Amino acid sequence: MTGAQEMRPAPGPDQPPIPVRLITFNTHHGVGGDERHDLPRLARLLHSVDADVICLQEVDRYFGERSEDVDQALLLSRALDMQLAWGPAIDNPRQGDGPDRRQYGNALLSRLPILVSDVHRLPGAGEPRSALRTMLELDGGTLWVTNTHLSTGEPARRAEQVATLAALHTDSMEAGVLVGDFNARPEAPELAALRGRFADSWDLAEDRDDQAGWRFWQRDEGLTHPAHAPHRRIDQVWVSDGVAVAGARVLDSEGASDHLPLMVDLLVRSGV
Repeated sequence: MTGAQEMRPAPGPDQPPIPVRLITFNTHHGVGGDERHDLPRLARLLHSVDADVICLQEVDRYFGERSEDVDQALLLSRALDMQLAWGPAIDNPRQGDGPDRRQYGNALLSRLPILVSDVHRLPGAGEPRSALRTMLELDGGTLWVTNTHLSTGEPARRAEQVATLAALHTDSMEAGVLVGDFNARPEAPELAALRGRFADSWDLAEDRDDQAGWRFWQRDEGLTHPAHAPHRRIDQVWVSDGVAVAGARVLDSEGASDHLPLMVDLLVRSGV
């Protein structure tokens, strides 16, 4: 455990922390290992985890045949009866009949009231990337959640994106989490701008479990990709000083994606 993690203050005894269950999941636009687009399967999986906040990456909105040209974000929010915040990374005009835009990006579903939602473009060539930043209302506090999906390929490109993400979290945002598919391991050099300002929830959690199964040499490593034989920990939840971590688990995706979902039980300090 690093010094920054050891010094992390606990919530005060007179103000009990607020529990929030959060999921981050790269959905692969609803296409699983069987190459089928199956949004009901994805909705059933998300419903089963009983989360307060669900952060999704690789979500389509009228993007085309690969996802049956539906608004996945809206349909999932309705199926789960949760509020929706949307952050497109790709936003193109559409030709012909139907909705005006073809979009692809990040979605946040929440049982908690969404007070603020904004989208920030991330630097770098190649496929466009973005961050969806939201402020959620808690009973006695607030929680900032930034949901993102970083570039593949060159680490220098991800380093630029991480610097932008770190700048989005200001000193006034004492309780905040940064989540998503980082396409890099937590200790990768390009994620250096996060360390010191945030801590890796997997490392903080005393109670944790994953899908290692019989691979006893990989147990409790939090590996999330690829779903059929995970050996990369690229799906992560980073927390600020106002957030403690009760537990973290990598769940079975039940064939819904090429990633595994990461569930984290947060304890948010009251009054921040």
